[in-house]
Amino acid sequence: MAGMSTPATPDIEVRTVAEAEYTDWLKAVNRGFLRPPVVSDEEARGRLAHTDVGRVQGAFEAGRCVATFRSFAQELTAVGGAALPVTAVSGVTVSPTHRRRGLLTRMMAAELSAARERGEVASTLIAAEYPIYGRYGFGPATSLTEWEIDTARTGLDPNWSGPADGGRVDLVDPAEAAKVGPEIFERFRAAQPGAVSRTRRWWDLATGAARLDGPWTEPFFAVYRTAGGEAAGIAAYTADERWSDAKLPENTATVKSLIGLTADADRALWHYLCSIDWIRTVRTGYRAPDDLLPLFFPNPRAARIVTNADFLWLRLLDVVRLLESRTYAGEGALVLEVEDGAGLAAGRFLLEASQTGARCKPTTLSAQLTLNVRELASLYLGDESATRLLALGRVAQERAGAAARADELFRTARRPWCPDMF
Repeated sequence: MAGMSTPATPDIEVRTVAEAEYTDWLKAVNRGFLRPPVVSDEEARGRLAHTDVGRVQGAFEAGRCVATFRSFAQELTAVGGAALPVTAVSGVTVSPTHRRRGLLTRMMAAELSAARERGEVASTLIAAEYPIYGRYGFGPATSLTEWEIDTARTGLDPNWSGPADGGRVDLVDPAEAAKVGPEIFERFRAAQPGAVSRTRRWWDLATGAARLDGPWTEPFFAVYRTAGGEAAGIAAYTADERWSDAKLPENTATVKSLIGLTADADRALWHYLCSIDWIRTVRTGYRAPDDLLPLFFPNPRAARIVTNADFLWLRLLDVVRLLESRTYAGEGALVLEVEDGAGLAAGRFLLEASQTGARCKPTTLSAQLTLNVRELASLYLGDESATRLLALGRVAQERAGAAARADELFRTARRPWCPDMF
């Protein structure tokens, strides 16, 4: 992970990693993330079996891996439900001995160029550090909020024994969770802008069917079923074991994932979590910033915000396909001048938008709004406002009212959300 780059040292080779080098590459990833640089052969084999080595890059000096980078195919849900082919970036590190040598710049340039050739319309990543990725054209596209719930102050009936809508909550084993969970999630992500695809491998790791090195704590799995018996929500959570000196329970439930298809499903699962005997605190995990969660309780103040931050970052590669792939809040036309120092997505585009779809094409008409590709990334899923960016000096309004028109088109009734780290 680097700051502003300087010309790369000539004797450092940036290239695709060979299978025989993969274990050393994993050790370099661990070094970069300040984890012990130890990888067992079993872990390396397990990871390699689910990794496209052709999309794994490393920087090598004298045979030692000093920087890492990988990508994998992913789908991103756009506003309106379209599943977009994108390249997900992960495992990005530069050893502390080799910072400021342009290694990340070289790896990123190679990946974004290859992604365009593969027909991927954008790149996604979760930024460990905020300042790094803007210079590569990425912009924060979704945000997150995490709450801590004081269960005693929610105002819920302490005798709660199940949903009032006729549904029920069942505890299931990992095998059942692995069957029901993907079905629920696929329906969820089809309607949730900002959500990304989960592979079979994701579910195997989440349910313990596959394991990496290190301790494994099997979660509890709770499934919400409607009055008609349909599985419409699933939560995975763990709990600690803590008692006060007065022998009073002070346990915390930590939510690993909670996906509901309806507000009723979400409400039932949160009420269930807050009704478990001995649980005094619930940590919600990363949720949408406008999650209904606090309002499910008679006393919303029982849910205290502990984290509020950016999450999914987006780098646009094909402006025309991206803008045509989503729906819009209103109807109208807008001419955008998109600046991109890398030349991957630069151009002037006429967007003709409506609530059912859009047409977008390069144009010679006068620009109405000029912005960098990273700002367009922040606007794309509806989580940012062109009017705010105008006030910050990060977009230029070439025609009066253009920022307001952009907001009328791009903003969404609910904010986008990406539930998953990758």
